[in-house]
Formats: sequence, C-alpha cells, structure tokens
Amino acid sequence: MKRISIIFLLFLTVFTSQLSAKEGMWIPLFLGELNEAQMKEMGMNITAEDIYSINNASLKDAIVIFGRGCTGELISDQGLLLTNHHCGYGQIQSHSSIEHDYLTDGFWAMDKGEELVNPGLTATFLVEMREVTEEVLKGIDEQLDEKKRDELVKDNIKKLKEANAMDNGIDIVIKPFFSGNRYFMFFYEVYKDIRLVGAPPSNIGKFGGDTDNWMWPRHTGDFSLFRIYADENNRPAKYAKDNVPYNPKKHLKISLQGVEKGDFTFVYGYPGTTREYLVSDAVKLITEEENPIKIKMRTIRLDIMKAAQNLDPKVRIQYAGKVASLANGWKKWQGENKGIKRMNAIENKFIKENEMIKWMDENPEMKAKYSDVIPEYRKLYAELSPWTKQYQYYREAGMGIELVSFASRFQNIIEELEKEELDETKIEEMAVKLDKSIASFFKNYYQPIDEAIAVRLLDEYYVGVDTEDLPDYFTFIEKKYKNDFKKYVSYLFEKSIFTQQDDLTSLLAKHDKKFLKTIKKDPAFQFSQSLTNKSEEIKEASEDLTSGLQGLDRAYMQMQMDYQPTEVFYPDANFTMRIAYGQVDGYFPRDGVYYEHFTTLDGIMQKENPDIYDYVVEDQLKKLYQEKDFGAYANKEGQMNVCFAASNHTTGGNSGSPVFNADGHLIGINFDRNWEGTMSDIVYDPDQCRNITLDIRYCLFIIDKFAGAGHLVEEMSLIK
Repeated sequence: MKRISIIFLLFLTVFTSQLSAKEGMWIPLFLGELNEAQMKEMGMNITAEDIYSINNASLKDAIVIFGRGCTGELISDQGLLLTNHHCGYGQIQSHSSIEHDYLTDGFWAMDKGEELVNPGLTATFLVEMREVTEEVLKGIDEQLDEKKRDELVKDNIKKLKEANAMDNGIDIVIKPFFSGNRYFMFFYEVYKDIRLVGAPPSNIGKFGGDTDNWMWPRHTGDFSLFRIYADENNRPAKYAKDNVPYNPKKHLKISLQGVEKGDFTFVYGYPGTTREYLVSDAVKLITEEENPIKIKMRTIRLDIMKAAQNLDPKVRIQYAGKVASLANGWKKWQGENKGIKRMNAIENKFIKENEMIKWMDENPEMKAKYSDVIPEYRKLYAELSPWTKQYQYYREAGMGIELVSFASRFQNIIEELEKEELDETKIEEMAVKLDKSIASFFKNYYQPIDEAIAVRLLDEYYVGVDTEDLPDYFTFIEKKYKNDFKKYVSYLFEKSIFTQQDDLTSLLAKHDKKFLKTIKKDPAFQFSQSLTNKSEEIKEASEDLTSGLQGLDRAYMQMQMDYQPTEVFYPDANFTMRIAYGQVDGYFPRDGVYYEHFTTLDGIMQKENPDIYDYVVEDQLKKLYQEKDFGAYANKEGQMNVCFAASNHTTGGNSGSPVFNADGHLIGINFDRNWEGTMSDIVYDPDQCRNITLDIRYCLFIIDKFAGAGHLVEEMSLIK
C-alpha cells in the first residue's frame, strides 16, 4: 500500500512550473502525486500506475539491474534481455579469444542451446519500495553527534531488515535520500543464470570508439542481448542445464514508429550517482584538484595501452575492457570541467550561498538553525584539500600500476596466515578465490605495457606530491636507485613473483610458511603495502572531516528546502530505480552550430575510415546500405535511423535503460550523454544536456537484416 510521510509532504508541498521538466531523476513511487500531471501535459498517454504499481504488473517489472552497474529490460516472454554493448562488454570479452573473437566478429546464438553461460552475472528485479524515514530516524535528535547518530541509524536499519526478512531469497536494501533526511527500503529478487544471446561486432557496437564516446552526433549500435534463466518454478537459480527461460510478469512492447522532434520520452532505470546540491567549495575541489589529477594519470595510461593495442591483435583484445573503462571516466571528467566552467557553476553556487546567508540574517529562527553550515563547509574543505590530492595520486598513480594493484589482493591472506591461530577453512577459501584471480589477471595482462606505465606514473607521483607525503617505499627507491624510476621498475618486474603465473599458482597451492615469506619479501607486495599504509593514513586523517561533511550535507539539503519552500526537490541518484522525462531535441553546442536530434546510417558511411579501427564499417552493413535493404525498420523517408537525442536527465547506471514514448512503448536504449552536458551530475543545463539513445529500429535491423537472427525478433512484441 502506498504511503507518503508527513516529512515528504512538508518537503514537497507545491509542484511549481519553475523547475524544468527536463531536469530530475524522480522516485517512481511518487509519480502519481508529483509528476503525472506534468508528464501528461507534455504528451504522456499512460498513467503513473502503468509505470510503477505494487499490486499489478507494470513497466517496472520489465526492468532490471544488469550486473553491478547497468540497467537492462525484458523484451520477450522468454526472458530475452536487452542492454548496452558496453554493459555486456566484459562478458563478450571473457568469451573471446584469437580463435573466437566475439569482440571483433560479434556473436549470435541461433538457438537457445548456443547461448553462453556467464558465471557471476546477475539480473535484479525491484519487487517493491517503501519509505521508512520514520523508522530509520527513530530516537534521533539534533543534539546527537555524528558518530552516535550514524550508529543509531545503522542499528535501526539492521532491525528493519530483520523485521522484514523473508525466506524466499528476497534481498533487502535500505538507502538514504536527500543527504540522509529520508530513507527508503527496497526489496529485490536476483536471478543468477544469465546467458549471452547476441552481440554485434565492435565495429557496430562500439563504432566510433573512445573518439566518439560522450559525443553527439553519434552512430554507435550500442546493444547486446542476454537471456534470464530460472528453475522449473520460474524462481531464481544458479546455472543448471535444466533451467528454463524466465517468464517475466511484464515484457516491453516495441514501437517501430520512431520519434520526431518534440516527442515526449521518458527513461526508466538505475542512475548511479549525482551531486546536484553540492556547496561551491565541493565543486571547486572536484574541478580544480580531483579531476585534473585523474585526467593526467589516465592520459598516460591510455596512450601507452592504445599504442600497444595497435601493434598486436592479442593485446587489443586483452586490453579492450581496460581501455574502455579508463577512457570513459577520463573523457567524462574533461567535459564535466568544461561544462562547469562554461556555466559559471562555482560562482553561481557561491552567489546562492550568500543569498541564503542574507536570508538567514533576516530570519532569526533559520539563523539559529543554519548559521554555522556554510562557514563550517569552508573550513572543512580547506582542510580536506591536501588529503584529496594525496588520495588521487595513491589511487590513480600508485594503484594505476597493474602489478602493484594485483599484489595488493594478497594482503588479506597474508594477514590471516600471520595470526597465532589459523582458520584453515577461511584460508582455503581465500586461496581458491586468489587462484581464480591469478588466472583472470594473466589472461588480460601484457607486462611491457605495465612496465612502461609504471615508469611514467612513479615519476608523476614523485613530482606531484610533497616529499613528506609520499608513501614510505619511495625512500627505498631514492636510496637504492636515486629516483631513477626506469631502473627501479626493471628491478621490480624482474624480481617479483607476481609476474610469474605458474610459480605464483604453485606457491599459492600450498599457502604455507614459504608462501608467506616469499610474498612478504616480494617488491611488488611491499610497494602495495606501502600504498595501503598511505591509504589508511589518508583515511584516518580525513575520517573526522568526512564525517563532519555528512552532517553538513544533511543540514545544507534541509536548508535549501527551507529557503525555497515552494520548490520541488528531486533526490540525487543513488543507483535506485528512477524516472527521467523530457523531449526529443537537438541543441546548439557552440555559436553558429546546431545538432539535429537524430542520426542515420548515412553518417556511418561518412565517418568510414578503413585505416582507423574505430571507424571500420562491416562489409555486410555496407551492402545493406548500398541496397537500401532496411526491411521494416526504415524511417518514413526510407533512411535507416541510428540514434536520437533527448532532454532526459541521465547519468552512469542509466546505461542500458529503456527509453519509452508517450504510450509506454520501447523506442530506444539509453547509452550515453553528450560531452557538453557531462556536468549534469553536478549542474544541469536544459539547453545543452542531452541523453543519447540507440534507436530501437537500428537495433532490430542489426539483429534481423545484418546478423540473420530474425528468430529473436519473432520473440518480441512489435507495434507497427
């Protein structure tokens, strides 16, 4: 049964038209009260109950958390699941080899017996969400210090989970909203037998590569297909040959009608993290200290990795996932910094803070409640700044060396082996996991890349951080190698057992005193320990500061709401189910330039460059283009649409999210944002922030006409 708390009604009293309908990631539980009227004014033909319902099958029942960080959707009554190519990339890569290069060539199961098993991959359904603010904040008053408050909140959450625990495998998650001013409980059902069904070649699924990533216009066929399997009772089960395709409560209907500029659309999925309500000092720290370090360190790593990939097909496969992962954040942070600067976001937030200070001066009650918030922010962020710098160098430079990061995985088993009383069962479990980790590491590892990266990153680390703030292992490097990092790296890789797969595996198999002694003396492990010690030092030094920020964030969030009592505030994304809605639209990226709201196959042919891997066009795709053989998927003018842009507010985690039309029919798969709008995690610009969607017609065209997998289309419910 739906419940709206008194706190909620106090927070959100009036839905004004001042807030752009294009901005926000809204809680589906409250669509009827907050958003439905406006969504219908914009053109929506369905109801909030059609989108999210507790008692009846609704669109929410066809949407899943795919893996650990993406969204997926059910598109048939046989458990067929659609998500992005980049979301399924790890699974596609894991099945790839020189002999069966599914990354390059694509993969299509022509019957269910050919579908590939993916250990560890999950699809998670939301069963229900409830607000539990009153229960979580029971016994808490403003006089409690942050540590005691946190302990009480954790205790209340634990009791809530225990009171609502079920014996049918339902997982319970409770998360804070509005910086801890409100809490919601989520009930999830997790399916664990997910099989790869289809993926286009990378020259389609990743067309444009890192160059086009975060960019518009876009021509990427970013999709992959999986299938959820269940036991004979349609319940979650681990992989077994006897498992059967899952029969969902709801699967999506697919529209072939396409989109026009101004059409209403909405995105339904699991956005990861946004920070829209940050104070100006926080945005300044991100853009002027954190992002520049991360961008610089990743530029070094990416340049070296890509150069090696271009020389060796095997290395290209091994490092495909790593490069994609590194480049994604690297490019996003550059766009974020540029957008924040263009919008004067730091200055505008500072102006708003001064306006609130003036408002407090005119309202004694508010001044008594909030007068210390902004001054405390200033003080804490000034104290956090040097620790933030050290942390980013530890993470991006120190742990950016694969050998060292890999060696750090052995810390827990070493600590366990050093105890007076050994827990043999626990040690054996750790050894089994590490054995799998060794195989996985070396499958996708090329030592010359890591050596070249290590030399560059160590030099940057040494120059970028004050001498007294460096990890203590740099003292050893200085004394023995006079800070000649090239010589040190030669020693590191020559002497470390972590470069020798067979020797390391054999040593781990015994996990005895010899194993303990060898690992502890290993230079890569010693360096990793030094980095870990530095990380603990940073954590300890900044713990009180970050704890203080939690209380300030909560107070500042409430302060903004009190300052604007008639404004509607949407909660920051926290990887829980949300709705974002807007309209199909192009934009002006800069003076004199306008980008249309859609792209076509013509653009792929215009970008074709056989000398650049990311712009190679498949022969079969060229043939279909030349013959205009687009089947039922062409637009009204006979062209093949590829992607479209709209003003839905999205972020990471929305990858793979279904994009719906006014009738609740699937029209595309969300896969990216435009570069000019990547600052939307912090500040939203309705004129330039656009989500990028793969047109579902292009997806079906590739499955049917390109891959010849029409049997998959036959499973789907198409609206012509």
